[in-house]
Amino acid sequence: MSLEIDPKQIKSLSPINSLNPENAQELVNKISAVAVKPGHYVFKKGDADKFHVYLLKGEIELVDDKKVVKVIKAGSPDGLQPLAHGFPRPLAARAKSAAVVTKINSDMLDIMLTWDQTGSYTVEGVDDEEDDDETDWMTRILQTRAFHRIPPANIQAMFMRMESVSFKPGEKVIEQDAEGDYFYIIKEGRCLVTRATPANPNGVKLATLSVGDSFGEEALISDSKRNATITMLSEGHLMRLNKEDFNSLLNEPLLNWVDYAEAKTLVEAGAVWFDVRLPTEHKANHIKNSINIPLIFLRMKANSLDNKKKYVIYCDTGRRSSAASFLLNEKDIESYVLKDGVDSADAGDLVSA
Repeated sequence: MSLEIDPKQIKSLSPINSLNPENAQELVNKISAVAVKPGHYVFKKGDADKFHVYLLKGEIELVDDKKVVKVIKAGSPDGLQPLAHGFPRPLAARAKSAAVVTKINSDMLDIMLTWDQTGSYTVEGVDDEEDDDETDWMTRILQTRAFHRIPPANIQAMFMRMESVSFKPGEKVIEQDAEGDYFYIIKEGRCLVTRATPANPNGVKLATLSVGDSFGEEALISDSKRNATITMLSEGHLMRLNKEDFNSLLNEPLLNWVDYAEAKTLVEAGAVWFDVRLPTEHKANHIKNSINIPLIFLRMKANSLDNKKKYVIYCDTGRRSSAASFLLNEKDIESYVLKDGVDSADAGDLVSA
């Protein structure tokens, strides 16, 4: 259960106490406090979630296996520091008494500290929206597991280089068949994804996107035309990153490239072959036991995949599969890209119509 927090107490914690007042208040607005019962763990040794965890009330035991190493009291000098900070956690944290803690996304705090200390940016708040639009766009992006694999310097550079653009309801952000130029993250508002076909020239609805969702990566990664139209459903503000910065800062760090031998080893260990070409291409020639979801439909159907499994993605060259891998990684689904596509497969592992 979330509890009210004391802004003054949060602003006294280290290193939050070094932020300027505006950024410190913005950070306070993004966090909440949680009660922990005696004997319950706040985190365990070896946990790798990137959060600064602070004790606001009560006492916490830092435990190494079964041995209590230290007891931390709220308000003490040790209590002003993040608990057993490090990734993975060097110690477990267990409530000795009824306690209250707060967790702050470490990447977000680090970005705020960098902006604050360079004097180049002041974090702007996001007005409350209805439904899931209340979720902060930056927090959602940073909590995506895929971003944990991006070097911190790249994340910092990404936010520094992004520019904010505004749109009105009904306005098109990108149009099908246009050249790819930017990667977008929704800061405020909602967007509709549609694709025109010969049978439906006005467009078939593929997905609805909201705060924290991103789009536009497919054309940038594959160096091809836009495969869908994105239209604003409401007034909105988007953050965008140009093609060159996107590919250098985000795309490559997120992709796991494997050759065919490495891919086969992954599949033998439980991974799934995943063909993102069109059904006609898959039918004509595909790797045995592969599933097929065309890239154009992947954003809409990604939630049907088992996020506990690993996927080895392939197409004919690696372009479409790398775009698919980026999308799955954003959704916390572990994936690998097959170098050189289906042509790299052993002849005996292929099925032809």
